[in-house]
Amino acid sequence: MKKLHKIFLIALCIITSQYITAQTHGKVYETKIIKSTILGKEVRYSIYLPADYETSQRAYPVVYLLHGFTDDNTGWLQFGEINRYADKAIEDGTIPPMIIVMPNGDSSFYINAYDGKENYEDFFVKEFMPSIEKTYRIKAEKRYRGIAGLSMGGYGTLIYALKYPNLFAAAAPLSAAVWNDDAIVNMPEPNWNNVLANLYGRNLNGKDRLTTAWYTNSPLKIIASKTTDELKKVRYWIDCGDDDFLSAGNCLLHIALTEKRVPHEFRVRDGAHNWTYWRTGITDALKFIGDSFHQY
Repeated sequence: MKKLHKIFLIALCIITSQYITAQTHGKVYETKIIKSTILGKEVRYSIYLPADYETSQRAYPVVYLLHGFTDDNTGWLQFGEINRYADKAIEDGTIPPMIIVMPNGDSSFYINAYDGKENYEDFFVKEFMPSIEKTYRIKAEKRYRGIAGLSMGGYGTLIYALKYPNLFAAAAPLSAAVWNDDAIVNMPEPNWNNVLANLYGRNLNGKDRLTTAWYTNSPLKIIASKTTDELKKVRYWIDCGDDDFLSAGNCLLHIALTEKRVPHEFRVRDGAHNWTYWRTGITDALKFIGDSFHQY
């Protein structure tokens, strides 16, 4: 009888442990699909739902998390382990429960291409966000919406926050792909052709690369064209490693916002352009965004 009692207690402990674990782990859907009329194709996305999503009736704030060049919508899950970091941060109260959405941006840099062949920016703003916020229990208001991303996704984060300040409360670009005119003019031809030509113009060299498409999609140019009051509509968290090849552009971004007297957080930590850096920075970025959802 004592043996049976002991076995029962062990089984109860195992079941209880599994229940507690299930209650503290969010749910991940690695591959969901939205049909896009604007892009004329299906677009994949991944999504993280907080642990209590299926047991509550509440609506949640949302963060759109953008991947980098050559990655896809699974990058932040596979390499960034975003679900693990979000679980821990929510459990210990560092960030509020939130939904994290990770769209597949291919190599679009999340903007409309100069020739109109891939209008990803239009898709994101006009189709993707509205569809996501109708499908899931999301507080579809600026004050409960944030955006973040790394490298190409950091660039997309800046573009969306700067162009659509009425959509986002906070933006957290990590190792953002930011260049000034000189960097674009002097960029090696293979880099231009393989990365940026489809966005701003093909078969261009030197100053010919400073096209209208480039100027309308340069974070530094957009900042220069806006007033301080316009720029203050979004809270910015900028983070880039001291050994990152994009550190110069991020420093220029910091200087541009400083000269406009726009409050922002600027971090330069020890690290390079890699997942080790982004994994160690994402919790602080989400905390910054999460703080924007609070009322003081």
